[in-house]
Amino acid sequence: MSRPVTVGLDGSRESLAAVEWAAREAGTRGVPLRLLHVGDLGPDVHTPVVSPGTRRHWTERIPRETAERVRKDHPDLEVEPRWLPGDPAEVLCEAAEAAELLVVGSRGLGALAGFITGSVSLPLVARSGRPVVLVRAGGADGPVGGVSAAADDTRTGPGPADGRVVLGVDIDHPCDELLEFAFAHADRHRTALHVVHDWHLPMLYGPEPVAPAVALQEELAAAKNEALAQSVRGWSHRYPDVEVTHDCRLGRPVPHLLKAGRGAGLVVVGRRRRRARFGAHLGSVTHAVLHHCEAPVAVVPHD
Repeated sequence: MSRPVTVGLDGSRESLAAVEWAAREAGTRGVPLRLLHVGDLGPDVHTPVVSPGTRRHWTERIPRETAERVRKDHPDLEVEPRWLPGDPAEVLCEAAEAAELLVVGSRGLGALAGFITGSVSLPLVARSGRPVVLVRAGGADGPVGGVSAAADDTRTGPGPADGRVVLGVDIDHPCDELLEFAFAHADRHRTALHVVHDWHLPMLYGPEPVAPAVALQEELAAAKNEALAQSVRGWSHRYPDVEVTHDCRLGRPVPHLLKAGRGAGLVVVGRRRRRARFGAHLGSVTHAVLHHCEAPVAVVPHD
């Protein structure tokens, strides 16, 4: 039995954009699509006149009706609507373990405000043992059938994506999981891969290096470029059909990644697995990309 692509669904236009992205991804991978809606049927003091049976009917209706619309747009795709009770972050995190990929929606407030990763998506990304893709409304090339037709008039994304995959890497701590995910996605979608790495000068050189330090900076830049090329060379041999470009530069990684990701089909970043006792811990670069990137973002956990 193939692992499905699972998408968290709550009826919002962000989650419907995630459904469309996930439906195309499941079709490309040749696996089923699972629509998972998580609801809480506990006592609701605000609407005591609504019976638990009525609440459950409306809760189960969301994935069922969405599945009907997805089947119309993707008739060859196996679609499984599912409803589960419980805490959304916990249930989705558990569901991710049985999935190829978990996809969720993320609210955007425009190019300046960027992503708002809320009470579900942020801890989910920080805790999931499987890759999680966050999709912004307007970043998935349109709505699912007629589910959110009105939302298409208020798209905040950057316009049609060119399909290219952008990967942010740390060559000082190479990560096979991250590289494999990005190369496999680019190969599966027959698109190009652009690998990005940014580095800083050691404090020894100072903020305004003199002539000898400039020469050392040039040598360091050449070494970093070669290290980046070396880190992807083996994967290029494994995926010879993927056109790979890379950009290694002195500077801050977040602005570079955000600029490179404009119009991309997917931006891929990593998250180191941490066994922290409290809170949701993400790297600073990944956290910033989640909040500000306009394209769908895949967060790949790694050791």
